[in-house]
Amino acid sequence: MKKNVSNFMKLLSLTMMLALIVPVVTNAQAGKANFAGSWTLNEAKSTMPEGGGGMRGGGSFVVTQEANLLTRTTTGQDGTQRVTKYTLDGKESVNTSARGDSKSIAKWSADGKTLNIATTRTTDNGERKSTEAWSLTDAKTLSIASTFTTQDGESKMTIVYDKK
Repeated sequence: MKKNVSNFMKLLSLTMMLALIVPVVTNAQAGKANFAGSWTLNEAKSTMPEGGGGMRGGGSFVVTQEANLLTRTTTGQDGTQRVTKYTLDGKESVNTSARGDSKSIAKWSADGKTLNIATTRTTDNGERKSTEAWSLTDAKTLSIASTFTTQDGESKMTIVYDKK
């Protein structure tokens, strides 16, 4: 009888621990920003690169987001689609385009509200580096603050997108 009570107490203790831990783990995953959706440029709320230059990265795109993968799909003026994928675990992602390979590392901020993406692209003109900080200002507004190198030095901009 004592053995049954002891086993029951162990099972009850394990159940209580799981009841406390599972919601914490679930909330940790749920606490990350979700950028999934169709996004369109809001030029009025966006800022041009410091020092001039054109609107880089504007237009519309679609994002799918899974537990460990963010995929951004853009459609060019000629109708061709470009797919860029980032792993969300801090490991390097390689994307290939006509301008060459780019290597990116995406990391979440401590609070899970901002996704920081650091990218390096090697071109005929040398190495180009950029960073993007993706954040939701509300459920229907995505802000991407970018810093990138150009031939003239470093440039910054913030592009704002509205959810369709």
